[in-house]
Amino acid sequence: MVNAWRTTRWGYNLERPEDCETDTKADPKVHVQVSRSPKVGAEFRGESPSKRAAYDYQAAPQELPENKRQKFHKTDRESEEVAGELTEDDEDSEEDGEGFRVDTSDEFYCDYDSTWETYSRKRRSRGTRRPAHRNSKFSRFENAAKDMQNYRHDYPSLSKSRWNESHSDEHPNLMFYLGKRRCVPDDALIMDFHNNWHGDYNRLEHGHSYIQWLFPLQEPGMNYQARTLTKEEIWKFLNSKIALAYLLESYKLMLDFYGIELFNEQTGEVRRRMNWKDRFDNLNRHTHNNLRITRILKCLGTLGYAHYQAPLVRFFLKETIVHRELPSIKESVLSYFVFTVLDKKERRLLIKYAYSNYDRRDEFVWCPKKIQMKWSRESAPVQKTYL
Repeated sequence: MVNAWRTTRWGYNLERPEDCETDTKADPKVHVQVSRSPKVGAEFRGESPSKRAAYDYQAAPQELPENKRQKFHKTDRESEEVAGELTEDDEDSEEDGEGFRVDTSDEFYCDYDSTWETYSRKRRSRGTRRPAHRNSKFSRFENAAKDMQNYRHDYPSLSKSRWNESHSDEHPNLMFYLGKRRCVPDDALIMDFHNNWHGDYNRLEHGHSYIQWLFPLQEPGMNYQARTLTKEEIWKFLNSKIALAYLLESYKLMLDFYGIELFNEQTGEVRRRMNWKDRFDNLNRHTHNNLRITRILKCLGTLGYAHYQAPLVRFFLKETIVHRELPSIKESVLSYFVFTVLDKKERRLLIKYAYSNYDRRDEFVWCPKKIQMKWSRESAPVQKTYL
């Protein structure tokens, strides 16, 4: 069962089941399965958009060398559980184990948040949760967590037959990224977006059909003419240097629109652009961009750039909670952006960062009370006792 399941593992890091959570201590390079593969875009660095557009879009997807393709798959341990069962990571440290073990009776325990799960060989019995004060903030988070869990677990509700969907041979999203088809209804090729839409903020703001093509997912969006990703298409996308490189260009395009730049292509570190004030003002006034950013983060995790998720989310946490420049997107950052991050350890660090900088910790609902108390004790000043 184990071997059969592993043969259908794809290159993106998913939280289904337990072994999707990467162990960065065991192998820093296995942050996500293609976390270092953005090097495939190295040939485009330093080139102008016009030169990049001249690249041979018609070339067929190129298979990566075996040594690089192996990075698409977890190699740190074999799963001995049936696919879909949540089981314990035997390599969890003591801190990841008992330190994060949360009882279902915790006031802010969320059924759809696996961030604090410490799996055991046998599924832990779920006790009766004591009544918690159900404020609207926690309810909104709980609703968002259900969607995020569905994404992190690779959409378990989707039929397995999606691998062989009738249109799977068409691969519309991959063909778009190879320049072999135009998106609809914008009737544009991928190079058109990179060359002509870059910096056209009015066009990017008021257009609502392009985002599903630039950042495809396995779930539908507002553009009914866009197609959802299939499993086979994802696998082929991850093995195409061209598609991966141009997805990186699409990411830079949207970062620019939000007043952000990709400072380090290897780590995914981002920072403000010179025009950040104007672009941040646009983000505060047009909150539909929150949905777009959530989609972008999900797509990064699905199509090979999961190590870019945490740096972008941390940037938004800093701008909303610390600098308070983006108050209109604060709830989305905490309820949605953070929980798109596939790496559990990174997700925990982000939540800890948010809690440590939150102005009203008594209103912080994105983490169980037990964990909050633990962090509060760790940050409390040591009192010296003199006899």
